[in-house]
Amino acid sequence: MEWLELKIPPVVVGACTGLLVWAGGAVPILSWTVSAMLEGLAALLGVVGILVAVAGVAAFYKARTTVNPHTPGKASLLVTRGIYAYSRNPMYTGLFALLLGWAVLQGGILPLLLALVFIPFMTRFQIVPEERVLRTLFGEDFERYQARVRRWI
Repeated sequence: MEWLELKIPPVVVGACTGLLVWAGGAVPILSWTVSAMLEGLAALLGVVGILVAVAGVAAFYKARTTVNPHTPGKASLLVTRGIYAYSRNPMYTGLFALLLGWAVLQGGILPLLLALVFIPFMTRFQIVPEERVLRTLFGEDFERYQARVRRWI
């Protein structure tokens, strides 16, 4: 399934996952009533997700390197500072936190499980191919960074 690598924009993957999460909320399996506390948790996850993702984009713009997920080979610099000192993929981590908040609002275990689908899909079809390119471009610098900083969080 290499033909899927770096093909679907992460935002589209996130939107499709969000639709799955929403649809999963209609299935009353191990569901719960969404209380004010859960709404607060969902809001917190959403805000944190947006802040983390924006911090990732901002770090790329500050470094003047590409943010285009389809062309990691155009990266002019290995960004390892700021939010990238804590996560190698803060844009995707932030998007996942947003999905998790959305899943909490749907009020069931199925939406939470469907939100988790985002991680293996993004890892296989976006992150692993990006890492191959970065290893080629930045060699030992990327390998040291990879050993020091986690892929997600």
